[in-house]
Amino acid sequence: QVGLVESGGGLVQAGGSLRLSCAASGRISNRYYLGWFRQAPGKGREFVAAIALNTGGTNYVDSVKGRFTISGDNAKKMVYLQMNSLKTEDTAVYYCVADLDRRVVMTTRSQYWGRGTQVTVSE
Repeated sequence: QVGLVESGGGLVQAGGSLRLSCAASGRISNRYYLGWFRQAPGKGREFVAAIALNTGGTNYVDSVKGRFTISGDNAKKMVYLQMNSLKTEDTAVYYCVADLDRRVVMTTRSQYWGRGTQVTVSE
């Protein structure tokens, strides 16, 4: 079993920055892929970014490329999402996810999910 707890959400003005953190616990190893999803009000969950804990390889949805950076700390079992140049359309609940498959982690079929942290970007 793997536990995921997100933190770092909040209210920020457009153009500002936030850093989300995800603490992983349990049977997490560097074989896992960790990622972030988000869900805006009235919309489905959307893949944002993922990282391979063993290689550091990353993937991003096009809408955040150049603005968001995902990183990981194997020793601390932490994953971060640095979000810069935030836009109002980035407003959503952000979820940390984990899976052993690099393709599945980018889908809503990811095995493990955190409870989410709210990010609100105001004009």
